[in-house]
Order: sequence, then C-alpha cells, then structure tokens
Amino acid sequence: MKIQIIGFSGSGKSTLARILSKHYNIPVLHLDSVHFYGDWQERTIEEQNDIVLDFINQNKDWVVDGNYSMIASNRFELSDVTIFLAYNRLICYWNCLKRYRQHRGKHRLDCPCIEKFDREFQQWILWKGRTKKRIQKMYSNLNKTQGTKLVFKNRKQLIRWLKDQHIHNEINE
Repeated sequence: MKIQIIGFSGSGKSTLARILSKHYNIPVLHLDSVHFYGDWQERTIEEQNDIVLDFINQNKDWVVDGNYSMIASNRFELSDVTIFLAYNRLICYWNCLKRYRQHRGKHRLDCPCIEKFDREFQQWILWKGRTKKRIQKMYSNLNKTQGTKLVFKNRKQLIRWLKDQHIHNEINE
C-alpha cells in the first residue's frame, strides 16, 4: 500500500504517518526531514527529488507525509490512498504550540531541526500556508491520486475512520 498524507502545518500529518506505518508495517518518509537539515537549512530541489524518488523506488509500499508538491510529484499518481488533513487554522496553531512546548530545544524524529515557534512560523500556520492558491494546489494533488481520496476536516472524523479501519492510534479526540 502506498499512502500520501497532505495537510496544513500542525494538522498531524507526521503522527498519522507513524500510525499508518506501524499498522501496515511499511516504511515512512517525512518530507520535512528531506526538505530541511541542520539549522533550518533547505536542500536543493534536486537533492530532495533524489531522496524521495530513491525512497519510493526502493520500497514496494510506503507512507509519505508532507506537501512539497514540487518534490517527486509523481508520488500522488503512485499512491493508493491520499489523505488530506484539512483542519481549522486555530486547531493547527494549538497543535503547533503544544508540539513546541513538548520539543522545545530539541528536534523531532520527523524533522531534523531544533523545534521553533517564531512569528514567521505562526504567520505561516494562520495565513501564509492557507492561501487560496495553496489550498487549490493541495486539492489538485489530492485529485491526482488514482486510488482512495480522503479529506478529514477535524480529528473526530479521522479517529472515526481509524476505528473503522481497525487501526490502533494514539491520537486524542
């Protein structure tokens, strides 16, 4: 099974990717860990493409979490399931704040950089990452999937789906 997870910053893409990776026993690739290295330095598009293409070509099944639509864009056509976490901006903001408090001064498994919650990131969560153009791009990518397309507007919908799929999760309602 090939699963692509997209959504707004703070919606829980990486958490869901880990849950699905564990449930289906398939490898996961977090695109934040491909895009960033060191102290929020960015890899070139060519480097990112190489990493992602190697991952999807070397694995029969996979979970990829992240938007980065310019990177290995064929992953959308290859995925059997694409999940869009389209949560409210205030929920995403709250999730990012909680994540920052939990990982302050450290890096997460899904992102190699020291966790931050600066004004620039807050503006990204609330406005810049939610422009009409960006949202249209996410729906465009979602629609490239030949397989199942799922859109969850809130955590309750996601948890219900996980339960229906008999997937154990650690997401709180």
